[in-house]
Amino acid sequence: MSKRDYYEVLGLDRNASKEDIKKAYRKLARQYHPDVNKDDPTATDKFKEVKEAYETLSNDQKKAHYDQFGHTDPNQGFGGGQGFGGADFGGFGDIFDMFFGGGGGSSRRRDPNAPRQGADLQYTMTIDFEEAAFGKETDIKIPREETCETCHGSGAKPGTTPDTCSHCGGSGQLNVEQNTPFGRIVNRRVCNYCQGTGKIIKEKCSTCGGDGKVKVNKTIHVKIPAGVDEGQQIRISGQGEAGSNGGPSGDLYVVFHIKPHKFFERDGDDVYCEIPLSFAQVTLGDEIEVPTLYGRVKLKIPAGTQTGTHFRLKGKGIKNVRGYGQGDQHVTVNVVTPKHLSDKERELFKQLAEISGTPLTEVQNENFFSKVKRAFKAD
Repeated sequence: MSKRDYYEVLGLDRNASKEDIKKAYRKLARQYHPDVNKDDPTATDKFKEVKEAYETLSNDQKKAHYDQFGHTDPNQGFGGGQGFGGADFGGFGDIFDMFFGGGGGSSRRRDPNAPRQGADLQYTMTIDFEEAAFGKETDIKIPREETCETCHGSGAKPGTTPDTCSHCGGSGQLNVEQNTPFGRIVNRRVCNYCQGTGKIIKEKCSTCGGDGKVKVNKTIHVKIPAGVDEGQQIRISGQGEAGSNGGPSGDLYVVFHIKPHKFFERDGDDVYCEIPLSFAQVTLGDEIEVPTLYGRVKLKIPAGTQTGTHFRLKGKGIKNVRGYGQGDQHVTVNVVTPKHLSDKERELFKQLAEISGTPLTEVQNENFFSKVKRAFKAD
């Protein structure tokens, strides 16, 4: 049984963009996912077919190979499993059309002189906790390629122009003929004389050496948005690599890595911290000052507060990077038990235990026997 055309599987035409391919895959993957269609015995095969089509068409190299050869692998010869032996005669005709200039769209050539957009760049920026919370403007330097100002991207010495490649006629491709039992086959390959550019530069530019581009350290002004979180990124349009043949530059993606804070921890837009308090403070109650990103604020500690108690400071968290409100600050009380007591302090604690009517030995015994009872409690 022959495979269906990958474009047909995804419901697309051959001019579909990467975004179109991704959208079609997501829609069909949800539709045919085996976990969603447990009662449909064909769902698994359909899901695999959609996944295989997407993996091929979303990869530039695999897509180019598929657009040229379809499901046929030219490296395996015509007797392979994907060749004529397992194909129906509909596929047979398509292959001959492809090789001998038929109407198939898979033999399209890319014009080497057409404008092409430059590559995108990625830059990882490490910032402080506070810079992520409040935002910042700064300059960064990135190495990138720019159009050579001496030759304006032609690669030729000023006053001269590149010549059209005499081997490929400016197409950037060579036709390689091969005789087979089925007849003569013509394959197109990148011209090795001009490296696919379609031009030969006899007198190269002394600045760029004929490349038409030069490496520079470019200073870019970056506006860090308030509330940005770990791993998030911003796009700076047109600050990637230079395009070719007058094409636009690519984009720059700045990815943020945030240094940990000594006191605060972050979860989304909320901020968390721990406050150490003494036994006397939580027993008698107190009013303390708590550090926040916006300065110190007063927090009332009720008498009898237990260790691990949480308090919320509304609106003292981080502004949402998309403008959806602001987080809170959560304060956890951690009672500090003194490790070293003076003789006087030890005596006072004993007196306190006796005044409360619960000697220390009884508290210890009560805690111990309570644990034993819970551990051996009958069902």
